[in-house]
Amino acid sequence: MKKMLLLSALILCALTIVGCCCKEKDKDKAEAAKVTTFTVGFDADFPPYGFKDTETGEYVGFDLDLAQEVCNRLGWTLIKKPINWDAKDAELNSGAIDCIWNGFTINGREDQYTWTKPYVDNSQVILVKADSPIQTLADLAGKIVAAQTDTPVLKALQPDGDCQELGKTFKQIIVTPTYNNAVMELETGAVDAVALDIGVAKDKLAKEAGKFRMLDEIILKEQYGVGFKLGNEELKTNVEAILMDMALDGKAAEISKKWFDGQNVFILK
Repeated sequence: MKKMLLLSALILCALTIVGCCCKEKDKDKAEAAKVTTFTVGFDADFPPYGFKDTETGEYVGFDLDLAQEVCNRLGWTLIKKPINWDAKDAELNSGAIDCIWNGFTINGREDQYTWTKPYVDNSQVILVKADSPIQTLADLAGKIVAAQTDTPVLKALQPDGDCQELGKTFKQIIVTPTYNNAVMELETGAVDAVALDIGVAKDKLAKEAGKFRMLDEIILKEQYGVGFKLGNEELKTNVEAILMDMALDGKAAEISKKWFDGQNVFILK
C-alpha cells in the first residue's frame, strides 16, 4: 500500500513539474511574441537628420540611424513617423509618437519636454544665393528673411527673442512650413536670405554646389536633444543610457561620420 502511495506521489510530482515547465515555455513564447515598438516623430524635410530618400523612398538620416541602433540594442522595433512640425506637441501628448527626435533644439524648450542630455552642438546661420551682395549679418538690414515655423531661430529673431535686435533690422520675416519651402523662396527671389540650422545649410551647400553661400557669422548657438513627453523619465533614461553606450563604443561617431562628411558631431559622453 505504501509503495502504491509513493508511486502515485511521484507520478503527481512529475506531472506537476511537466505542467510548470510547459507553462514557463508558454510564458516565454508569449513574452517573445510581444514586440516593443518605439515611434519616433520627425520632420521628413530636415536633412541630414531625417528626410525621405528620393531614390529609395525610405526615410533616412543621422537621427533615424541613431534611433535604429538604440532599438537594435534594446530589441525594439523602430517606427519612423513623419509629422507636421506644428502638430508635434499634439502627436507627443496623444501618444501617437514616443519622442521627437530630429534636430530638436533644447534651448528655450527646457521645461516643455523631458530631455536626454544634449548630443549635438548646433548653430543657426544665414543662407543666401551665391551671387548675393549680402556678406554679413549687418547687410541683412532692410532685407526679407525666411525661417521655418516654430523653430528657435524664428523665435530668437522675433520680438522678445534673444536676437530681436537683429530681427528688427529686417524688412520682413517670412514664415514657411519647412526649411525647403524657405530655400525655394530664396531661389525664386521672394526672399533675400534664409535663417536655418548649420547642419541643414551645409547639406544644402553640398547637394547644390555653387547655388548658395553661408555667411561666416552665426545668429546663435544651441544644442539638440531627444524630447519626450514631460514626465516620461523611464523611456528617456533607457534611450539615453544606450546613446551613452554608443558614444563609448564608437558607434555614434561612426553614424555621425556617415552623415557629416567624416566629422563626429556627437557630443554625448
